[in-house]
Amino acid sequence: MTILLDLQEWLEAFHIISVMFWMAGMYYLPRLFVYHAEAMEAGEPHQTFEKMEHNLLRIIMNPALIATWIFGLLLLSRPGFWEGAGYWLIVKLCFVVFLTGYHGFLASSRKKFLSGTQPRSSRFYRMINEIPPVLTVFIVILVVVQPF
Repeated sequence: MTILLDLQEWLEAFHIISVMFWMAGMYYLPRLFVYHAEAMEAGEPHQTFEKMEHNLLRIIMNPALIATWIFGLLLLSRPGFWEGAGYWLIVKLCFVVFLTGYHGFLASSRKKFLSGTQPRSSRFYRMINEIPPVLTVFIVILVVVQPF
């Protein structure tokens, strides 16, 4: 496991890069759902949104989620890491688990759109679009400031 200590900077870099890609998708997919739902509400064509949502989820978000977890777990498994970690880490991990569930909810919503039924209103997707940015602020503060 000392190899993890030798590779710490690389693991951190790839973890941050993965998180950035994942969050970019998490910010954008609900916005696509807003437009998709509005098109369905207006009876307008919406097949373009289905393709965009599919590509965003499968090509960017899912691989970034997997990479985020892999690099994050490798960072957590470094020798001695848990001895110096405070409660901030547990709170951060709870937020990450919540975001992972939110990712699953978005993937499920996309499947409902594909079935031709509108799972929620455009207003609903407009409101939940704020969840990832707010949690990102809290997570960054927890990691950088480590308030407790």
